[in-house]
Amino acid sequence: MAEIFEINAEKRERDGKGPARALRNIGKIPAVLYGDKKDPESITVEQSDITKLYNSGRLMSTLIQIDVNGDKTRAIARDVQLHPVKDFILHADFLRLGKGAKIAVEIAVHFLNEETCPGLKSGGVLNVVRYQVELNCPASEIPEFIELDLAEANIGDSLHISDVKLPEGVVPTISDRDFTIATIAAPAELDDSDDDAGEAVEGEEGAEGDSSEDGEE
Repeated sequence: MAEIFEINAEKRERDGKGPARALRNIGKIPAVLYGDKKDPESITVEQSDITKLYNSGRLMSTLIQIDVNGDKTRAIARDVQLHPVKDFILHADFLRLGKGAKIAVEIAVHFLNEETCPGLKSGGVLNVVRYQVELNCPASEIPEFIELDLAEANIGDSLHISDVKLPEGVVPTISDRDFTIATIAAPAELDDSDDDAGEAVEGEEGAEGDSSEDGEE
């Protein structure tokens, strides 16, 4: 299961562009804590804390415990606003997660046994359709990643969400089909040779047709 990341925060008394800019100048980020049937709360968090999670690629899927002046709240980041040029975080929104809460989260897919995969050892190519899968998870059971085993995958095989062992209580948000996560594609040179062979057969058939027509004349 994903770790719980703890950050300290402070209540923010003033809103607006000026106060927000002043906070960023001293290494803090303005943010909002909302949800769980409570009023939204303006807070500030340390820029280094949020940037660390953002750079890891797991900001939107990590359970965060926010300590606002001693009042601790479980939450998850739902949105960040980035600087249009410098790409650093300007503002963040955090959703409170009450007891028993469930949430849809994008979770990364890790592929196992690529080195021993029969299809890849035969020259096939791993074609990833989904690098992440959106899952409905209990707030306390958000997986850090899910795993797809390639140990028995051959060229031409498709690997689906049903091939993934999900934690208890975790289900995909797409429930109407067994969607594809990856395929083992044939190597390009094999595809090209098949095309050439097909063209050769067509050429031979055309030549035979021409010969028969000449004979009839």
